[in-house]
Amino acid sequence: MTSLVIDIGNTLIKIAVFDLDELLEVNQYETIDMPVLDALLNKYNPVKAILSSVKKNTEAWQAKLGEKISLVYFNTLMTSGINNHYLTPETLGPDRLAAVIGAYNMFPGQNSLVITGGTAITYDGVNAGGNYFGGSISPGLNMRYKALNNYTAGLPLIEADADFNASYGNNTTTAIRSGVQNGVKYELTGFIESYKTMGEQLNIILSGGDSFFFDTLLKNSIFARYIKIEPYLVLKGLNAAIQKHND
Repeated sequence: MTSLVIDIGNTLIKIAVFDLDELLEVNQYETIDMPVLDALLNKYNPVKAILSSVKKNTEAWQAKLGEKISLVYFNTLMTSGINNHYLTPETLGPDRLAAVIGAYNMFPGQNSLVITGGTAITYDGVNAGGNYFGGSISPGLNMRYKALNNYTAGLPLIEADADFNASYGNNTTTAIRSGVQNGVKYELTGFIESYKTMGEQLNIILSGGDSFFFDTLLKNSIFARYIKIEPYLVLKGLNAAIQKHND
């Protein structure tokens, strides 16, 4: 069964086509319209589509897409085998739940920690029994750089540097870089250490736009051998959800 999967994030819209579990095509856009979707519909002739959005507003193309194909809106009831213990499931970000579903479908019966680096950094664990109790949200890498520039009078706006590996800075630029990037690194290792209580065999799955950057930060850590990068984790989770929904 071929499925169309659409994930509307804070910054980008990601669209993928799956044939069962096989990812056939994936693209990302700042904005989309029906011609973009029509091209995929004509190329792959998907049976159903699933849409997930972190935004509350809807666009005209969503209604038009629903007229052409069976369109399912992802929600917190579509857990695809996950036991969701979040106290307010209606407030849980759909991208976070989809990522957890994707992790558990990739590694069923195993403990996994999903770390997603994007506008925000999120940490979500699912245990070997498929139980999800919640997670953590903190400012993303670029948000931290922008905040230092925006909320101070004299600090410049600089960009992240994957080659920076010093313990401290010796000028304003490197001091900011040390504070932000080392701060993220220590945060990552701290959360990973706390989730190790789930069990020694813990999959650490990095996803999101900053996943490769985070992998660089952690490459010399004791957790490096547990790390797996899956840039399409949310899309794979949504695909698993729609397959279970069809069943």
